[in-house]
Amino acid sequence: MPGPGREYIGEEEKKEILDVIESGYLFRYGDESDPAYKAKVWTLEREFSQYTGAKYSLAVTSGTAALLTALSGLGIGPGDEVIVPGYTFVASMSAVIYARGIPVLAEIDDTLNIDPADLEKRITPRTKAIMAVHMLGNPAGMEAIRVIADRHAIPIIEDVAQACGGAYKGRKLGTIGRIGAFSFNLYKTMTSGDGGMIVTDDEELYERCFAFHDQGHLPQRQGVEIGRRAVIGLDFRMNELTGAVALAQLRKLDSILNHLREIKKVYKDGISSLNNIKFREVTDETGECATVLTLILPDAGLAEAVARRTGSTTLINSGWHVYRNMEQLLEKRTIDGKGCPFTCPYYSKDISYEKGMLPRTEDILSRAVNLSIGLRDKGIGAVYGLGPKDTVATSEKKAAEFVSLVKDVI
Repeated sequence: MPGPGREYIGEEEKKEILDVIESGYLFRYGDESDPAYKAKVWTLEREFSQYTGAKYSLAVTSGTAALLTALSGLGIGPGDEVIVPGYTFVASMSAVIYARGIPVLAEIDDTLNIDPADLEKRITPRTKAIMAVHMLGNPAGMEAIRVIADRHAIPIIEDVAQACGGAYKGRKLGTIGRIGAFSFNLYKTMTSGDGGMIVTDDEELYERCFAFHDQGHLPQRQGVEIGRRAVIGLDFRMNELTGAVALAQLRKLDSILNHLREIKKVYKDGISSLNNIKFREVTDETGECATVLTLILPDAGLAEAVARRTGSTTLINSGWHVYRNMEQLLEKRTIDGKGCPFTCPYYSKDISYEKGMLPRTEDILSRAVNLSIGLRDKGIGAVYGLGPKDTVATSEKKAAEFVSLVKDVI
């Protein structure tokens, strides 16, 4: 049950990946004068910068690696707090924890993204970053978030894992905050199976992220040593095979998203006559990714009735996208078994994560149902609706079928 990018894999991806296979050169670094070195990852990074308008792009192994690298590049560490919405994939929290920071959970609003008003209430002297997640392809309210972040001099990390290719008021998502992190896994708008990307306009931050992702090396090393290693780093380098597929997908991303927006509008118009439903607030109709259509019902009972009819679930039950379902977070199960960073001396506050701690978030999600517009994923409750290659005519037909299916229960 993949995202739309998977359904558009074709001759372009085959060509790019065969180019690498036939060369026999799979490592991301190489001598550009060597014809065996195809430089797919370097090309992907350059084209991703051109696409987003960011000065710097850095390819990594996954969206989680992108978040951890972004946090580390910003210097997030022991005792630092990062504000994260309570509705997001668990990686938004786990990346903070593995940076030895503390996730501070905030409420969402009817965009299903972080509520700017609640966000400001969560800021303390320990707050070192705000993670704005563009959930389910819908841009967060970046205008209001930027005002708050600037007022408190706190950097914004944009988690664009579910919204690659989206935009907010004319700017590509990921370029509005200090740094943006993307995912290319199977469920995303474009995919290379796994993989991710970081974008930023800050040269020093880019260099720190590059060093973290490649054992402390400086950028543009092409496999040779350039200067002394800046920091102790890790290895999150993307390989040429992953880069080849991602490159082909990037080149067709806009056509995929434009098609999704077209069929979503038709489907949404077709079910708008239903009583007792409203749609999730979309912050930028032309910039959202249109991978799902979210219905918000007046109460949880009606939402559950619609979910049963469509063979799905309400969003409150959508697994590790809702803080209350993340048992590993609620119980603070860290890999070392010692509870760090929660129990370490550099963080003196007693923080706990409990069901019910974000009542507005739970209320909204208990009344919300996702319909697929190209993204079919049980993990977010999107199993009924449109496929990514459905036509306008099919969208009209399926909208009528949905109305017929649920009209007697709502």
